[in-house]
Amino acid sequence: MLFEKGEVYFGADMLSITEEIHKRVKIFNDHGKSEADVRIEFYSGNRLEYITGIQAETINLVDGKTEIIKMDKKLIYTKVIDKYHSEITFTLPNVKAGSIIEYKYNWNADSFTDFPDWDFQEKIPVRYSEFTTAIPDVFYFRAHPHIIQPMLKDTHTTDARSFFEGSQSYSYNLEKETRAMGNIASLADEPYMSSYHDNVQSIRFQLVSIRPIGGFGKSFSETWAKVGGLLIDDDDFGGQLKRKLNGEEAIIAKAKTLKSNDEKIAYIFNQVKNTMKWNENDRWYTIDGTYRAWENKTGNSAEINLILYHLLKQSGIEVYPMVVSTREHGRVDPYYTSLSQFNRAVAYVPVDSAKMYILDATGKYNLYNETPSDLLNSAGLYIDKPKNLYDIVQLKKASVVRQVVLINADIKAGGRLEGTAQINNVSYDKIGAITRYKKDGEKKYIDYLRDDDNNLKITTVKFDNMDVDSLPLTQNVAFNMELAGSDENYIYLNPNLFTPLKTNPFLSENRMTDIDFGYCRNYSINGIYKVPTGYKVDAMPKSVTIIMPDKSFSFKRFVAEQEGTIVVRYSINYNVTEYSKENYADFHAFFKKMHEMLNEQIVLKKA
Repeated sequence: MLFEKGEVYFGADMLSITEEIHKRVKIFNDHGKSEADVRIEFYSGNRLEYITGIQAETINLVDGKTEIIKMDKKLIYTKVIDKYHSEITFTLPNVKAGSIIEYKYNWNADSFTDFPDWDFQEKIPVRYSEFTTAIPDVFYFRAHPHIIQPMLKDTHTTDARSFFEGSQSYSYNLEKETRAMGNIASLADEPYMSSYHDNVQSIRFQLVSIRPIGGFGKSFSETWAKVGGLLIDDDDFGGQLKRKLNGEEAIIAKAKTLKSNDEKIAYIFNQVKNTMKWNENDRWYTIDGTYRAWENKTGNSAEINLILYHLLKQSGIEVYPMVVSTREHGRVDPYYTSLSQFNRAVAYVPVDSAKMYILDATGKYNLYNETPSDLLNSAGLYIDKPKNLYDIVQLKKASVVRQVVLINADIKAGGRLEGTAQINNVSYDKIGAITRYKKDGEKKYIDYLRDDDNNLKITTVKFDNMDVDSLPLTQNVAFNMELAGSDENYIYLNPNLFTPLKTNPFLSENRMTDIDFGYCRNYSINGIYKVPTGYKVDAMPKSVTIIMPDKSFSFKRFVAEQEGTIVVRYSINYNVTEYSKENYADFHAFFKKMHEMLNEQIVLKKA
């Protein structure tokens, strides 16, 4: 990005906002050509937002001369996404390695509350980014900057303005601010980062109050109660909560015959999950409404989960509608009271003071008793209209997610391993394993278990408790393996088998984003290996324990030989769900050392 500039100003009536956007991008190679495909999404409901003034051109150097190719405006396409959203797309012409593309457009909003955000950082490097705002002082917008490097420019000027209405003169000040940054590194995806939105260097604005000229001030400072009230009054959210569904009586009657609340919740959850197909659209509001979605057996996340809420409520369960934000959409800031932070509706069941269920029936393999992992380490807003209660709930996974691997195998002379493995998965590991198996099929799932190691052959894999939500998933695996590097005198065995810990995801020495594992983890790997007759242990990893200074992560290894059998035990603990990029040097060193130890080999020598 050679430069990008945004300039925001109000219309003469102070009721509308325009943002002029201008961008210029250098395409260095074929991998950058996708930058020429431009997509602009906007809120088109009631024509609240609209796009005007699109201009675009491609600049090439041909035989030492500059060639400018203007984009034909017939190649600008408008597409309706749903009843509230539309998008404009266009592709700049004749783009190739070495091209410069340039385009500008105006984003317009017919509401003084709809103030745009600005991202100084992009997924490609940015040489210069500038954002200018010109706001009449009748409005007070609170800025929420997320900036980690110095500004190149940060100026503020005040310009006295006046206008006549009839014979009456009115005056106000125009507050103009320009903020600019330069040489901004691209924000690339990193392992276990939360979301692009959470990490991008940006500035967001929130309307706090207005002071009309010649009138009394009015607060626009939101509270969660006010946001909840907006939800309840919205026909596409609150208006759907009591809407009756065709055939609901049979489901409700069946649920009421079940003894415990957990049985009722599990039954209704699975009924909705298995009946409805998610159309992959995340919204906190409905598009077609719950009745039509139920008839069509398909809907967005709000339609499916408000159907779930309704059936649970009618079955006597204490349940509340809740809006949440997925990990990709960004973490909810409890101090930034805005409905724009949310993009999904779910059902919230408070079980007791220490336990709750966040129910999301959009995922075919979700469990009723597990908060979906892409909602963790954020917050949800629930609505209790009868009590006039609207509050934020932190979404955390309290317990540790454990994975246990038990291996029992014989080492054969000549360098072959034969045996069985039992893999026990709970919680998100169970959901992940079932999802992968059912989506990819058994052959691809076996390739996943093998980690694409051609020396490892899996002859059978059997599952227990795949359809029982309350019990661990057990995978029983029969396998054989050619031990790489072995010869007639030496056998080499790496006991780190059937785990997600074969490779270190944190190879980079630098980190731009905080680490978010979602939940605490424990991996327990236990192996019993029988040494073949005529061989003895030549080298064996030492028993060792390493712990981060702040006790956030630990690794323990026990290795011993007794009567021709080698016993190996690993225990790895992730005791925190999040880790700051400021402490990445220690984190990186620990994971490097841990993975080296995980992959140390046992060496057997022919006697």
